[in-house]
Amino acid sequence: MNPTGIAAALTDLIFNADITVEEAADRHFTPDYRQRTDGEWADRAGFVEHIAHVRTLVAEGSIEVHDELYDGTKYADRHTVNITKKDGSTVVTEVYVFADLASDGRFNRLEETTLMLKGSEADRNIGSAR
Repeated sequence: MNPTGIAAALTDLIFNADITVEEAADRHFTPDYRQRTDGEWADRAGFVEHIAHVRTLVAEGSIEVHDELYDGTKYADRHTVNITKKDGSTVVTEVYVFADLASDGRFNRLEETTLMLKGSEADRNIGSAR
């Protein structure tokens, strides 16, 4: 198993215009992937739909991983998503993640809690995968 990590996954999903959101999702997430963000569950289709929308808003950005832990098929991290939107405004979100990895190293289930550090109320979901 060569496991994925949050920086690679989010970089492909949000910032890599050379591949589609679906290609990025296939690379880092299993077909039956589920995610809970701040208490709300989404299936893979809802997750991909959200990320496709986020891509329409984002000009550039980066992921900064502060802490990351792999333990077999368990994954945890704390990271910050820094986004500059096409309108020039910025969004900064700190995210805490606990996840399960499939045997092939892709995310199968992910639960995250987010804390928006910079941005407007309308930007609350742009820095997360919800």
